[in-house]
Order: sequence, then structure tokens, then C-alpha cells
Amino acid sequence: MTLRKIGRILSAWIGLGVIAAGLSSPADARIVRLDITRQEPAFGGRNFGQVGGYVRLSGKAHGEVDPNLPQNAIIQDIRLAPRNARGMVEYVTDIDILRPADPDRGNNILLFEVHNRGRKLMLRNFNDGLAGNQADYNNLTDAGDGFLMAAGYTLVWYGWQADVAPGDGRLTLTVPAARNPDGSPLTGLVRAELTTATPAKTLNLSSGWFTGLTHASYPTASADNRTAFADGFLPTLTVRARQQEPRVAIPNGDWSFGACNDADGVTSGDRQICLPAGFQPGRLYELIYRAKDPLVTGLGFAATRDLAAFLKRRDKDLAGTANPVFRRGQRAIIMGTSQSGRMIRSFIHLGFNRDEQGRTAFEGALPHIGGGLMPLNVRFSQAGRAWGEQVDHLYPAYDFPFTYGRQRDPLTGRNQGLLDRCRANGTCPRIFHVATALEMWEGRQSLGLTDPMGRRDVTDPANVRTYIMASTQHGPANLPLPAAEPFGVCQQQQNPNPHIWTLRALITGLTDWVVSDKAPPDSAIPRIADGTLVAPDQVRFPPIPANAYGNVRRPQVRMLRVTNPLFQLDYGPGYVAADTSGVITVEPPRQSTAGYGLLVPQVDGDGNDVGGLRSLFLQAPIGTYTGWNLGRKDRFEDGFCSLAGSFIPFARTRQERLDTGDPRLSIEERYPTPAAYAATVKAAAERLVAARYLLPDDAARLVGRAETEGIRLGP
Repeated sequence: MTLRKIGRILSAWIGLGVIAAGLSSPADARIVRLDITRQEPAFGGRNFGQVGGYVRLSGKAHGEVDPNLPQNAIIQDIRLAPRNARGMVEYVTDIDILRPADPDRGNNILLFEVHNRGRKLMLRNFNDGLAGNQADYNNLTDAGDGFLMAAGYTLVWYGWQADVAPGDGRLTLTVPAARNPDGSPLTGLVRAELTTATPAKTLNLSSGWFTGLTHASYPTASADNRTAFADGFLPTLTVRARQQEPRVAIPNGDWSFGACNDADGVTSGDRQICLPAGFQPGRLYELIYRAKDPLVTGLGFAATRDLAAFLKRRDKDLAGTANPVFRRGQRAIIMGTSQSGRMIRSFIHLGFNRDEQGRTAFEGALPHIGGGLMPLNVRFSQAGRAWGEQVDHLYPAYDFPFTYGRQRDPLTGRNQGLLDRCRANGTCPRIFHVATALEMWEGRQSLGLTDPMGRRDVTDPANVRTYIMASTQHGPANLPLPAAEPFGVCQQQQNPNPHIWTLRALITGLTDWVVSDKAPPDSAIPRIADGTLVAPDQVRFPPIPANAYGNVRRPQVRMLRVTNPLFQLDYGPGYVAADTSGVITVEPPRQSTAGYGLLVPQVDGDGNDVGGLRSLFLQAPIGTYTGWNLGRKDRFEDGFCSLAGSFIPFARTRQERLDTGDPRLSIEERYPTPAAYAATVKAAAERLVAARYLLPDDAARLVGRAETEGIRLGP
């Protein structure tokens, strides 16, 4: 052995010693204690290919944040939070981890999911054939076909949203409430949009379209709604049938804080509202009240950062408890769906992908159906709210910047991009931004593809790829679809066009990019330049008549070209729109008259999108799949049916479509024989595999179904 080789070996051992010493250094610790309360074989000891079995580890991670570090200064109210004896602000997050029983068989990737309002969605998004309901998904009772496990990922779930209520396996985060410097309760303005699916006399103050019983309410500062505060403020309750209609005041004598009781009275309380006349479905009730005890919810960003840093880089906590997933050289990818995708975008935007030691927390990020931003770093944050055209329309969710790259906003005069902070310190992850056609229609997603006025295409930065899944809705409709009206709260059956096969290919592509620097699949988006991204009044949607295809009666499709307009919203001088952070003092917000330029996908003669990533189901269609649907009578009629697209099947025969007056070709005209249908599916699968938008094994599975099951007559 040469002296040079001996020197290299000694240097390597010395380097490992330095690394090991650093891993045990208290100065590196922000997750100070790990409590694993449950460890057991996952999924009944099932094996997943060459990776083998999995172990499930559950418990809590105890963290603390130094409020004096520059990285943490942006956290709203961090200086008003109580501190421990070390001057730190503490939090506790639930953790739930699945890792290979034999870590050597894993792929060395920690795949974090940002939960959606406490719910685990990752297995449903990637593993085919998952059994059960959402509570089963939360409790990890089934692995479906085990796609993520067979690939060797270590899966990490944790709590980040402090107002999520426990129950049904939801993940929670415990953070302190901010207080005034003298220790007295901190109060402020809260606007609670209240909705209900069934008539009710009592609602929680958090009872929104997406929140309800799953979210804790901010308590009112006074349960007396009829006596004004010293400064003259008096809470108000209004109602309207649609977002665009005037608010109608409900007199304060007609409602109370608390719960209606059986004796036609009220049990006073500070987290509920009683309306003896009853709250009705299909109505927007808006309560504006003075609340107390705001949670320091921005700590959810810090918990995300710190848990990634700990699990990747530390072998044990300060008490010596071993990190159960530690392996040197691991990479971390963060993914999240809908609300959780917006959280990831804000996490990066606010600079939290740089940990307290200045290192990159996540090497990869996959925000899925998560356009816009997350108002987590706002006093009295309501992070469970969204950005609907009818529901949750006025909550902060779509402040400029809209794009990852930097550009100028002519309405605010700001020059910004979501990657400004991470670019400045070299901690940007590689990003796959994945959205649906519904985000284009209802979710303002075109602002991520163009300049703010919708006049020209923009280019993503080199570390970003964008994929718009053509003719899909926010989350695919569950099968079987309802066979008779009413179709839920919508006018048409919802869109079942799946995301799963595309997502499996994309997580594989992102992993390859992060681990081995393999070039990712090309972005797939509609564009102004090629006419696939247009103004809503330019969409050439076919006239689809009322029909009874498959013995299901459907009304005529009404293309009203509804949009979800975006204007500047003024929440008061304490709100920092550039960071979706701060203190809201104006509710409802003041709205400017100048709006941003929103565009939508152009369609073909069937009404299916022509731009973006066209899945196998769109290339061998059996109907029209849209990214929009309308609300039915008494349910925000003719506004967007929240988060829903439409599915309208083709007629089965030429004669049936002619009798109906349908301009779209029938199934028999498209696919004269089962073999012709199978050939169409196979050709589409080959194109998608070549572009790396479909995995070869999944292509073989889908083609095999077409060959053995024949022409699909239902979604």
C-alpha cells in the first residue's frame, strides 16, 4: 500500500470523526428530544420486493427555536412567545415514520409529506389500490400495491399546522400562544367564513368549507356579542347566497357566542356560535369578531426545517436517543398536496429551506396541486382556508410573487420571485411543480406560467420543472360516480381522470434528479405562444347537450366561462403582502379595481385540453374531462363547484349521439373494435414512457388492462 493511499484512508477516517463529533454537538440541535412511543412491523409484516419489510415508528419530536437568530426573525410573533430557561421558544410535533426494516435496502431518500389539514395523502397519491377511508390512510392500515415501499423510500409525516384538532389519526403541532409583553392576552381581528353541509343551529367558529370540526377555533375575547368593546368594536354576522352578492346583516340579538341548547337557550362559550333560526347549506355566513390568544403558527415552518435537518444529519438527540432513520449521505425530498403544496412554496419563499446552520434542508420539493401561497405566518392564521371563487375567496392565498423566477408586478411595483431568498444563500431545492386543469380555471395557476397581466409566457429557473396535468380536477373523483342527480353539490358528474400514474413517474424523475443528477423530464404546460393558453372567452368548448348515456341523466353542459378573478387585497398596514405575513387589521379586506390577467387551457373538439401533460386516459378518451364544474341549485349555483371538474361520457353509438345532437364522436366511431382501442392505448403509453411521464411497468399494466378488459365504457 502506497503512502499516498494510506494518507487518503487516514484523512477519510479523520473526516468521519469530525463529522461524527459534529453530529453529536449540542450547538447543532434544534430537535432536542425524540420520543418514539410505538415501533412495530408495518402493514402486518408485509414484504415489498427487494426492499423487504417496513417498520413503523410513531411518537413526538420536541423542538426549540432561537428567536434571536436572523433565520427565525421572520416568524410572526416569535418575540411575543413564552421562552424556556435557555431563552428558546418550544414546540412539539407528532411524527409518524415508515422505513425499511433493513436500512441498507432503502434508496437513501427521506420523503417528507406536508400533511393536508392533518391528513396523510401520500400513500393515496402514489400507491395504487389503497383500501379504506381517510381515517385508514391516516392510520396506515394498507399499503395498496406498495409502490413507494418497493422503491425504498423512508416516509416521514409530521405536524406543522397548529390549529388542526386531534382525532382520526390526524397529525398535530403544539406551539405557544403569543402574549403581550405584560403577560396579558393578545387580541385581534378574525373573519370566520362559516358554511355547513346540513342545517345546524350551532357551529364552531372555525366551521369553514375545508375546516369545520377538524380545526380548533380562536376564542372570542368576549362572549357578549351585544356589548361593544371599549374602543367601540362590536362583532358582526352576515349572510349571502353567493360570494358576489351583498352581505345581509343578521342582528346581534338573533345570535350568540356559545351553543344552542335543547331548552331553546344558549350555553355561553367562546369557541362556538348559536343561531336559533339555523345555519343553512349553500350560504356564506361571515362572522367578524375580536379573538384572543393567537398561536405562533409560523413555527410550523421552523418545525419542518428542523426535523429535516435532524433526521438527515444527527445520529441522536441531546439525551442520547438514537435517530432511527439516520444514515450518512441521505437526501430529503418534501412533497405536499393542495394546501400542503402552498405550504411548501411559502416555506421556500420565506427562506426556511436554509437550516439554522446555513445548510440546505430539502434537496427536492414536489408541490402538488398547490398554486398560491400559505398564510401560516399571520397572526390569527387560518391556514386551513383556501382560494375558491365562491368559498374562502377573500383569504390571503395569492399574494405576488406568483412565479419561482423573479419578475416585476405592475400593480404593486415589486420585483420578486419565490426563490429570491434561497438563491441568495444557495439553498434552493430542485422543484417539480405539479398542477391540474382545475388550478388553471379556479386556482389562478396561469399566473405561475406568465407575467402578472397574462400577456407573455415566462421561463422557469433551471432548478424548476412545471407539469400541468391536462383535463384533470383538483383530486380525481372517486369511482363509481353517482348515477343520478344531484351530483353532490355540482351540476355535472365529477372528473375521475387520475393523477397517480403521472405522479409515480414524476417522483421517480425528481428522485433521479436529486440523487444522480439525471436530467428531469421536460416541463409540460400550456403556452400563450402556441395558442394552448388563452383568455376564458377564447375557449372553443363544444356544445354538449343533455343526455342519458349509460342510463344516467345529465343536464346540458353550460360553459359560462367563470373565472376566479384576483385583485389586490388590502388587509391593513400590518400585513406584509410580499411575504404573506404580518397582522391583519382590516376585515373584510379592501379590494382594488385593478386585476391580474388570468388565462385557461384551450380545448379540442371534444372539450379536452390540448396543452400540458396529456395522460393516457386523455389520449384514449371515453368522454370529456374538464377542470371546471358549476354549483347546482341552492349550492352557489353557476359559480365554480369548489375543486371539482366535470366528466361527460361520449355516446356509445353513432346513432345515440345523433339522436342526442352531440357533436362529439361516439365510442364506436373512435374505436371500431376492442383491438383498435387497445392499439390507441398502447401508442399513447409508448409516447408517455418515451417522455418519462409514465413508468414502463405502469404502462404495461394499463395496456394489459385495455387488451384484456376491452373498451372502457365507464370512467
